[in-house]
Amino acid sequence: MQILRHLYQVGGDLNGVTYVGIDAGFDDCNTYVVATPEGLLLFDCGCGDTLDQIHSNMRYWGLDPADIRACLLTHAHLDHAGAAYRLKAAGARLIAHAETADAVAAGDERCCGYLYHKTFTPCIVDQRVQDGEVLTVLGVRIEVMHLPGHSMGCTAYLFEHEGRRIAVSGDIIGTLLAGDFGWSGSIDFNKPVYTESLRRFARVDTDIMLPGHGLIYFHQPRRRVEQALNAALMEWR
Repeated sequence: MQILRHLYQVGGDLNGVTYVGIDAGFDDCNTYVVATPEGLLLFDCGCGDTLDQIHSNMRYWGLDPADIRACLLTHAHLDHAGAAYRLKAAGARLIAHAETADAVAAGDERCCGYLYHKTFTPCIVDQRVQDGEVLTVLGVRIEVMHLPGHSMGCTAYLFEHEGRRIAVSGDIIGTLLAGDFGWSGSIDFNKPVYTESLRRFARVDTDIMLPGHGLIYFHQPRRRVEQALNAALMEWR
């Protein structure tokens, strides 16, 4: 579906954009695409089994999957990075925080294949980024914000688009349909670190937040982050 001009959600099973056999599930993350004059930029890529559906959704909007040039991963969990090896084989450049890059290269329990009864197919991330770094990908200026806790590689990406400040937040924030936090079963889940990440993220003003699952936040996303921070402080201290 189109979010803004040249910005689309093309994957995600919680709201039915893709389907992996579970109605309104968490087995396939939200995948977003930015169409630029230099090619297509993805944020996350789903579990792998839905990549053909993602491509079909792209074609509906006149986007050619062959034009995918890069994919930024928010973290290494299979529902977000399971298709990374397929994108890389097709010539796309993979970009991720070093913690995520290490997990994706290893394909180990940090990728949480066990949760889905699947094996994560490892691959090498082409470009490692770090907290506070500003990079330009396909002409898009992107700020990197490392926000570990849900997994130690969790990363948000912030950029300007159509006059709005956008945050791709991955699983740093839970959806309103499933509580305040992302899933806590990760091998490297860490409550104190997660709380600090929420504290940092709650200082950031954005216009639209694109989460890893479920509903997009079009109105004062910072309020949602503050709500999650408040819940963490009450429940985890």
